[in-house]
Amino acid sequence: MRELTAAVIGAGKLGGLHAEKYAKLSGVRLGFVVDIDRRRAELMAARYGAAAGCDHREIAERIDLATVATPSSTHFSVAAGLLASGVDVLLEKPMAATAGQARALAELAREGGALLQVGYLERFNPAVRRLKSLLKGPRFIECHRLSPFTQRGTDVDVILDLMSHDLDLILSLTESKVVSVEALGVAVLTDLVDVANARVRFADGMVANLNASRVAPRRERKIRFFQPDTYISTDYEARLIQIYRKTQSAPGAMPTISAQRIELDEGDPLGDEVASFVACVRSRRPPAVSADDGLRVVELCERIGDSIKAGPGRSFVARP
Repeated sequence: MRELTAAVIGAGKLGGLHAEKYAKLSGVRLGFVVDIDRRRAELMAARYGAAAGCDHREIAERIDLATVATPSSTHFSVAAGLLASGVDVLLEKPMAATAGQARALAELAREGGALLQVGYLERFNPAVRRLKSLLKGPRFIECHRLSPFTQRGTDVDVILDLMSHDLDLILSLTESKVVSVEALGVAVLTDLVDVANARVRFADGMVANLNASRVAPRRERKIRFFQPDTYISTDYEARLIQIYRKTQSAPGAMPTISAQRIELDEGDPLGDEVASFVACVRSRRPPAVSADDGLRVVELCERIGDSIKAGPGRSFVARP
């Protein structure tokens, strides 16, 4: 098995986590850590025996794959350069700052034959993996993704920064098209929307109500599904699923509610994500979260943003 050479572009906290995962994988050598801050790149590179750099374009011909963990507003320029050079890319979410940029990246990957995986980590969460076997035609979905304020991720709005995780999961569960979007949002501590609520309707009648905030007093990551005779509550972080079912012992008898609690091991979602990407690089099979998946999310984020700009009560119907 040929050893693959990997690079991490962006030596911040998230880049460091990716570097650690690559360093532990057999058959992969972390060859480079790149950051515009050379000193930061050098410190991380030294930890893993890699070379440091400050320009990803200088190493593109020397690597097989790369994680891009730079600020969201730079995702397009960095990923486009790597894809154009034939490098397979694991691009942290969001895929890009605009739908136009995301569309261009998807086309670039398609035309050049390079793999592009988008880093929606919840897809590898043990609770989410178990959850999919429990869902049978949910009619209403409610999401809460809340975080205290930090400077990280504030180069884009909270829709792209946080809500996009839940949008990706919801879109992965249905082939039905979005028919309308109604949203509200407020810029609180930045010049961009920091708190947002969106109501998304699908052609099959399913409705999703999503709440995201990066100025909350506490951290919360929960999604709830309501389907005929069953309510399922999932805590992403606690790896906990709670199921409430309506049961009837005999025809005409009063129904009762049964409760089930499923606690899952913490697992290693990021390790699984990186390992899955590397496996796709070797086999050339489509990645778990494809460029088209990432594009659908950014397009929906943009529609939610448009609805917020239009003002209260404005619903954006499906585009032709």
